[in-house]
This record gives sequence, structure tokens and C-alpha cells, in this order.
Amino acid sequence: MKNLVHLRKKKMRLVTFEEPHYNRERLGLWIGADDLVDLNFAYARMLLENEDFDYPQPIADAFTPPNLVRLLEGGKKSMNAARAALKYVEDLGVSKISGPKGEEATFQFSKVRVLAPIPHPGKIIHTAGNFREHAKEGSESGWEFPMPHWISFLKSPSSVIGHEGKVIHPRYTKMLDHEIELAIVIGKKSKHLTRDSAWDAIAGFTVFNDITARDIQREEMKSSLLNFGKNMDTFGLFGPCFVPKEDIGDVHKLKIECRVNGDPRQVSNTDHLSVTVPEIVEHYSWVTLYPGDIITTGTVSGVAAFRKEAEKFFLKPGDVLESEIENIGVLRNYIVAEEGSF
Repeated sequence: MKNLVHLRKKKMRLVTFEEPHYNRERLGLWIGADDLVDLNFAYARMLLENEDFDYPQPIADAFTPPNLVRLLEGGKKSMNAARAALKYVEDLGVSKISGPKGEEATFQFSKVRVLAPIPHPGKIIHTAGNFREHAKEGSESGWEFPMPHWISFLKSPSSVIGHEGKVIHPRYTKMLDHEIELAIVIGKKSKHLTRDSAWDAIAGFTVFNDITARDIQREEMKSSLLNFGKNMDTFGLFGPCFVPKEDIGDVHKLKIECRVNGDPRQVSNTDHLSVTVPEIVEHYSWVTLYPGDIITTGTVSGVAAFRKEAEKFFLKPGDVLESEIENIGVLRNYIVAEEGSF
């Protein structure tokens, strides 16, 4: 096999999607606005045509499995293989790509079901207080609980939904709020990291929106808890894609915007962080981190709860929520009423 390390690098976006014929979870290369190419099949076809492998599929399954966590577990060899497949696709042209046995390998991003990049993460560590603008707006709004650095809580993996997914508005909350965040995806098993070694543990990034029932949160925080108000079904929005750290640009200079029905509600930039991304990962590495684990940065200013006349800004059934971070993309979700409510 040819050396893949020195390939001309192209920007990579990886999408977990549901293959429409057999509803299988697959991993795709998102190219342009609407082209999605099955990574595993594209790599197998490349091995067949360019590397003269008679049986390329087992090698493709080993190097480019159709699952992002397994790809991350493959380390640099798997990421180099994915980049080789990306170059092959872009050089040949998306329309000419198929699997080694003629399998359908090209799809439209807008026509398939896009899942969260990691539909079932091992753990999701959420942080708060890292954007001081958010803490400041909370204090100025009269929010009764302080927001120092390094607030943390766990988000339930069962709350996760992906791009175009529906957010269920629980019948028992009148204060459903949005919190856009940059999500850090861990790439290798790590513990007790230093600030210098933390970057090496990071695989890449995606968009997260930490949906919160503020009225439930308020009651829980009286006992110093952050639990059900953050963890109801469909409260963990994340996607639309995974971007490797090599392709994100300057992670501390990314534009952030959360929109409701097209109206910008949270507008900021990662240069407003009061700590760095490696410092965040270092801080939470007292627990063993595994490939596919998620750590978020915390949210920026503009949440509904801290606005004047906040009741006008809480999420309601029928709202369209768009969460966008520069160099990643737009995560779009829809607020729907819980069955039997409203």
C-alpha cells in the first residue's frame, strides 16, 4: 500500500447517516453543499483501482469502518486512510464513485437521515462559566445562582439527537431554552493530561446545543443539582458533522450563532473564552477519557432566561432552531409539542 501520510490535505467533514435502503448506520464524507459519499465504500473502491487489491473490503473495514468511534480508535492510520479516500473522491468526481462491487456510495445530504456524529457517546461532560459574557448576563439578569469557572455536569447520551431532529417540548416546562456550545471530541484514551498534551488527545469538533428546561433547573439548583432540567429526551442536539482538529482552523477564533426562526439569539466567538480548549480537556481528564467522549466549552451570552421579558424568547412548538459554528456548519432542529400536551 502506498504511503498515505504525505497526501495533499483537503478539508474534511465526516457525517454519520442512515443508509436509505437498509437503514444501516454509515459514515460519509460531506463534500460541497449536498454531496455525501460513503467513506468505507469509497476507500474500498480506491484500493481496488489504485492499489490493485483483489479483496479490498476487509481492508477498508479495518481502516475506514462505518462508525466514527471505531474510526477514531484506528488513530492516525485510519485518519490517513480517510484523507486518501477524500482525495480519491475529489480527484475522480463524486458522480463516478461506487463501492468495489458497484454498491451505491453517493447520496444527497439533504435526502438522507443525518444522525448525530456519535449517536451513542460514552459520556458527555458539559461545562459552564467558561464564557464570562454568559456569567455576566446571568448576574445582571438576577439569576439567583453564581456561575464560576469549571461548573460541570453530565449530559445523558440517551438525550442525543442529530441534524433535522425534533426537540420534544415537555408538557411540564414553560421555560425551554437554548445553549449553543462548541463540542470537543476525544480521539484517544487519556487521563491526567497536561495543557501541552491535551491537544493531542483531541480528535476534532462539532456543534452542540444544550437544551434546558429552566424552571426545572431552578428547582434542582436549590439543591446544587444539574440533572433532569438538562437531560430530558431530545435535549442533546449535536452535529451536523465532525471536523478533525487539523481542519477547524484557529479553534479560538470561530464565529458562533444560534438562531430561532431566523432571528439571531446568541452571537459570539470562541475568542471570548476565558480558558483555552486544551485547558478544558486538561481539567476534566481526572476521569479516563475515551475515543468518542464529548466535552463542551459552555455556552455564550444570549440565552432566553437572561433576557428582559424572557417569556417571549423561550422555545415553543413550531420554532426552528439553528445552531451554527464557523468551519463546522449549521445544526438545524425543530421544536415539537409532547404528545398530549399544549
